[in-house]
Amino acid sequence: MAIKTIDAKQADELIKSGAVIIDIRSQDEYVRKHIDGAICIPVSEMNAEKIPANSTIIFSCLSGMRTQSNAETLSKCACNCSNVYILEGGMNAWEKCGLPIEKNAACSLDVMRQVQIAAGSLILIGVLLGFFVSKWFFLLSGFVGAGLLFAGLTGFCGMAVLLMKMPWNKV
Repeated sequence: MAIKTIDAKQADELIKSGAVIIDIRSQDEYVRKHIDGAICIPVSEMNAEKIPANSTIIFSCLSGMRTQSNAETLSKCACNCSNVYILEGGMNAWEKCGLPIEKNAACSLDVMRQVQIAAGSLILIGVLLGFFVSKWFFLLSGFVGAGLLFAGLTGFCGMAVLLMKMPWNKV
């Protein structure tokens, strides 16, 4: 079954008519901010039993990229549904249209933004200390850069794992 894409306004009309919106992001991402009324079923836990049969389903993520890249998996899991759609532009498009979202103000920044802030800060500090204190501090920037390269190549980010254990990231 091919999954069709729809825009946020079309999705809103379908939801008002009884369609179910499923957010395929991780539970952590979902808790921070999600479309009002969405059900969270992370793509890693997706299976046909978790999806309501004989219903209209709209899959969503943050920007629409994750749903597009997992369209084949989502299609297989939604085989018992009458209509299956992907929300084009994801929650970002939904929010841009002024449609309702639920936001948890108590949650900190998402982990990837924390990684970007921490990595950027460490690289900048390493460069500044390298110029003004000792050339050995350039190794700090090189180490962080190597860590980012490793994370990009393998999909494992040690800094993200470490940041997830911090008390401000406990949801």
